[in-house]
This record gives sequence, structure tokens and C-alpha cells, in this order.
Amino acid sequence: MTANEEQRFDHGFATFVTALGYIESHLCEEITQEDIAADCYVSLSSLQKTWKYCTHYSIKEYIQKRRLTLAGRDLMENDISVLEAAMKYGYNSHEVFTRAFTKVWGVSPSKFRKHWKGDCGLYPALNPEYVERNDYMRVKKYDISEFYDYLRTQTGTFVLCFDVISLMPINDQLGREAGDKVILESFRRINEAAEDNMICLRLGGDEFAMITESRDPDEVTAIAEKVISQNGNKVPYSGGEVAVALRCGAIRIGEHLKYSVLCNDFNEVMEKARESGKMEFM
Repeated sequence: MTANEEQRFDHGFATFVTALGYIESHLCEEITQEDIAADCYVSLSSLQKTWKYCTHYSIKEYIQKRRLTLAGRDLMENDISVLEAAMKYGYNSHEVFTRAFTKVWGVSPSKFRKHWKGDCGLYPALNPEYVERNDYMRVKKYDISEFYDYLRTQTGTFVLCFDVISLMPINDQLGREAGDKVILESFRRINEAAEDNMICLRLGGDEFAMITESRDPDEVTAIAEKVISQNGNKVPYSGGEVAVALRCGAIRIGEHLKYSVLCNDFNEVMEKARESGKMEFM
């Protein structure tokens, strides 16, 4: 980067971090894009452009997905009615909330509460520490800091790693609606295969992890097989159907866990799986 490009990047990055913090602090309140821009000391058009560069989502879409992710967790973990969840996250009626929730989760809130299994982190908060520094700047990882303490208790056990095969071509050729359906189906398959004590996380756009609490490679392989045996099965979207397939690898949690180490190990084991075409251990 030239000095001017570096300065422009730093300004855009600072704008994004400020906007992200504002949004995450006000998810249960009314949020206007004008208020976010004012908090960042930039114009609305500048904010919208920077946000789209960083996330490939509009601000409105990001806020909606974050709210509905948190609403899903509330419905699973707390004694809250669907209407109460709707009001908490800024929806003025049961019907409007149900339509929005179904669009993101694929089922109504009441069915979700009865049938969804596992963690509800479909769209976690973005992590600005992991940004791709290129012509348009893109944040590529999610914030899983709430799970750090738990992960540190799991030294010596395996984390199953998954990534979606060909998500980018699906987004480019079929559209982001199809890509979102693939993401949801991938997360559903991973959650369905997990046992009750296992937490499933979304690490990045097409990256997922399952904390297995197991030290047994055979047990971990059997769990992974439940997921990858469904490769090629299709899910519907408005333009037809799209096949969903995932790669898989397993990494053992070390004594000195850092997110950067976890990400590097994830990338290494998935590269091995990409080259071999089979599940890999590291």
C-alpha cells in the first residue's frame, strides 16, 4: 500500500470499528444509520460504503441478522415468549418478527424453539481484529471470545473444523440468498450431528467448528461422518435448489490457546483436507 492508501485504510477501519461497537451496544434499542454515522463522525454515504466493503452486507441486513441470532438464543435459553422476543429486538408485531425470523432461520420461532438443537450463533458479532487488507478491506472472522474460557478447559480434546465447499461461486452465480441457505443448512447439519455437550461455532463466512470434548479420534471421525455423509444433498431457494457440501478436519486443542493459533490451525488442517479430499487430523 502507498502512504495515501494506508491512511485511507486506517480511516475506513476506524469508521468500521466505531460503527460495529455502536451497533452491538444498541441491538435492543432503535438504531438509525444516521445515528451510527454521527457517532463515527462521517457522512451516511461514507459509512454505508465502508460497511459494505468490510462485510458484503448492508448495515440494515447486518443488524437484522444479529438481532435474529440473539433472538434465537433467547428463545432457546430463556423463558421468553415469541412476542416478547419480537418487542425486545425492535419488531412491532408477532407477524413481522415471525416473517423475518423464518427468513433467517428457515423455520418459524415456535418451531425453532421445539426442534432446533445446539448453539444459535448463526451470525455472531464480527471480529475487527481479523481483516483482509486489500483494495476493499474485508472482515473475515467472527468474535468467539465468550467461549475462550471454555476452550481453555478442553486442552487435549479435538475441535472438528468444517468449511463449505464453493460458497463463493454459489454467492456469485446464484446470489446471496442461495449462499445464506447453504450457510444455514451447513450449520444445521453440524448442530444436528453434535451431542448435547458439544458447542458449535461459526468462525468465519464459510467456516464452522464443533468443540467435541473428546480425545478419541475414532469418536470424532464418527461425528464428522454424520455431517459429510450428507454432502451433495440439496436445499431449496427462490431460484431452485443448491447442493451443500462441507470439508472436515480435526485439530487438538493445545495448552496455550489463542484465537490466532486456532485460526492458523484451522486453515492448515482445512488446506490438507482440500488437497486430500478426505477428513484430516492435525
